Amino acid sequence: MKKKVVIVGGGIIGFSCAYYLIEEGHEVILVDKNSFDSGASIVNAGYIIPSHIIPLASPEVLRKGIKWMLNSNSPFYIKPRFNKDLINWGINFIKSSNFRHVNRSISIIKKINEFSKELYLELRDSKKIDFKIYEKGLLMAFKTSEAEKEEFKTAKIARELEMNVQELSQNEVNSMQPKIKMNIKGAFWYKSDAHLTPETFMNNLKSYLLKKGLKVYKENLVESFNYNSGIINSIRTKKNEIFGDEFVIAAGAWSENLLKKLRIKLLIQAGKGYRINLLKNTGISYPAILLEDKVAVTPMDGFTRFGGTMEISGLNTKINFKRVNSIAKSSEEYYEGLKISSQNINDAQCGLRPLSPDGLPFIGRHSSYNNLVLATGHSMMGWSLGPVTGKLVSEIISGKKESISIDPFNPERKFGY
Repeated sequence: MKKKVVIVGGGIIGFSCAYYLIEEGHEVILVDKNSFDSGASIVNAGYIIPSHIIPLASPEVLRKGIKWMLNSNSPFYIKPRFNKDLINWGINFIKSSNFRHVNRSISIIKKINEFSKELYLELRDSKKIDFKIYEKGLLMAFKTSEAEKEEFKTAKIARELEMNVQELSQNEVNSMQPKIKMNIKGAFWYKSDAHLTPETFMNNLKSYLLKKGLKVYKENLVESFNYNSGIINSIRTKKNEIFGDEFVIAAGAWSENLLKKLRIKLLIQAGKGYRINLLKNTGISYPAILLEDKVAVTPMDGFTRFGGTMEISGLNTKINFKRVNSIAKSSEEYYEGLKISSQNINDAQCGLRPLSPDGLPFIGRHSSYNNLVLATGHSMMGWSLGPVTGKLVSEIISGKKESISIDPFNPERKFGY
C-alpha cells in the first residue's frame, strides 16, 4: 500500500531512506533544518568499512578514552560540563564497553556493513546515480610496535571471519604510492573496504530523487509534533505543517532532542569530527587511518581529505582550531613532504556524528507510536551504513520481511547486557 512518508533529516541516512521508499512507490517528503550542504554527511571520510568490526563501545576505547578525554588536543575529548544527558549516556557507554558486547557485536557489524557495500555497488551498477566507488581497501598505518600489536588483534579477528587482510612493510606501502612516502613502520591493508566522495554522491542522489518526485523542505526546523492515541499526525515547523502516514526520524545527532518532543528518551551524544581538504595533487592514492593519532586520510575526486578526532562537546558546530591543527600536524608527520597551509586549516569544517552508547545504530519502530520509525545513532559508520539503513526502513514501512535482522538495532534495547 502506498504511503505518505515524512523523513526528518537530510543527511546520508535520510536521503537513503527516501531513495528506497520512493523505489517502493511511496510518496516521500524530506524535512531538514539546514540546506543539505553541511554536516557529517558532507565532511566525512567517505569510507565503506566492512573492516570496522569492533564497536566504539569497547574496553580498548574505554581504556584510552579515560587517558585522553580531558586533553583538548587528544583524538578523543569530552568537554567537562554537568549535563544529565551526557552523564546518562556515559554510564551506559561504560556499561557497554565490555568484551561480551564486543564479541556479540563483531558479526553483527560485519554483516550490516558488507550488505551496505553490496547495495552501494548495486546503486553504482544501476547507473541511476552517477558516482564512483574506489575499491582500494583501507590502510591502517602505524609508527609504533604498540599500535601494531593492537591492530594485529583486530586483523586476526578479521582473518578468522575470512576477510582479506595483508600486513605490509613501510617499503611495500611506499611502493603502492610512489609519489609520496609514509613515515611509518608498516600497515595492515583491509582489502574489503572502499571509498567514495560524499559531496558527489549526495548531490547526485538528491538530483535523482527530486526528479522521482521527492518533496524537500529545507531550512525547516521541526518545532513540534501533532499526535494523539499513539499516532503522529503531522510535524510543525515555523513555515509549515506537514502531514503524513509514517514518520522517520533520521536527524543524526539532533535526533535525541527531536524525540524529546514526543516524550521519547533516546541516548545519543554528538561526536564532533573535523576535516581539512587539500585541493591539489598530494600523491596520496590509498585511503589510510593513521593509527596513533586516529586521523583518516582519503584521496577523493580532485582533492585529498584529512579528518578525524572525536569531540563530545554538545550540539554545536564551533571549530576548535587546536584540534584542527592536531590533524594537520599528524598528517604532515606521517607523509613525507606534505604541507598543509594555514589557509587549509582556516577553511576546515566539522560535522556531528550521532553516538549511541553501545556503538550500534537505532533502526526500527518505537512502541510509543504506531507510525514512527527511527534511523539514527550510527556513530562513525553513518556513511558506510546509509544504503542498508534506507533499505531496512523501506522494508519496515512497506510491511516486508527485513533483509537482515534488526533485533540488535532495537531503539528500546537495554545497554550493558
